[in-house]
Amino acid sequence: MMDSAAAFPDLVPDLRARLPDLRGRLTANAPLAPLIWFRAGGPAQVLLEPADADDLAYALPLLPPDLPLCVIGLGSNLIVRDGGVPGVVVRLGKGFAQIAVEGPRIRAGAGAADVKVARVAADAGLRGLSFLRGIPGAVGGALRMNGGAYGGEVKDALVSCRAVGRDGRIHEITTDGMGFTYRHCAVPDELIFTEALFEGTPGDPVDIAAEMARITAAREATQPVKSRTGGSTFKNPEGGKAWQLVDAAGCRGLVMGRAQVSELHTNFLINLGGATAAEIEGLGEEVRRRVRETSGVELQWEIKRIGLPLTV
Repeated sequence: MMDSAAAFPDLVPDLRARLPDLRGRLTANAPLAPLIWFRAGGPAQVLLEPADADDLAYALPLLPPDLPLCVIGLGSNLIVRDGGVPGVVVRLGKGFAQIAVEGPRIRAGAGAADVKVARVAADAGLRGLSFLRGIPGAVGGALRMNGGAYGGEVKDALVSCRAVGRDGRIHEITTDGMGFTYRHCAVPDELIFTEALFEGTPGDPVDIAAEMARITAAREATQPVKSRTGGSTFKNPEGGKAWQLVDAAGCRGLVMGRAQVSELHTNFLINLGGATAAEIEGLGEEVRRRVRETSGVELQWEIKRIGLPLTV
């Protein structure tokens, strides 16, 4: 682990030599907190921002095979620990944010915001994708965790998706090949999603817009959408609701340092301002402990946690 006052060793000169034709960007010790919804956490040893899917497929096989690799999109549902993330963090940006209507189908890049996909579908008069309005994040994350909200899940609308492996090969994966379960897919983490193809059914744009408005109103009324949060913290246990267990354990409004359990929705953690990732994660673990003691249920994290704790 790195010292609290130190940076990771700079790998960028070597990587630039390995990737002479890279069109995207490489940044050493890149701050990740500004890119994460919680606005907390340490740096990436190397931040790789490929220009597009072809650029990503070019870069991956040329990276040292033992170099750790992880992916971020819009930074929701994510805690980056304060010691930072060793290896390469791939960020899927504007080159992965395209959205196109293809008859009853929507093709969207993995970096496209879920809400924008829902809006494009609504404008095109396509039903079945409005649930994406309720998922805070990008398409890649929704694929990885079978994201769902307000009665719909990715598995219900996905036709196929595309991913790139560390060997640079492109994989076309159908819905059946995703191995979807609740908030999970079975596709190996080493495959990076780059694109998804969704399918809707024809509908009245006015009715679909009204459905979108209802979802928006419900989110704003029940979730701390204007706070620094990461979305739903814990998966719902079988036959139950995480927020009810958290509430019953007396955790509504619980504060640890500068992190708090939302008083509006107890399955959300909030950065009150200046919270460390350790405070946020520690609060989540305290909630899990109290729920375990009061109900016997072992809550599972829905938010992904990456990186190293800060050492002193």
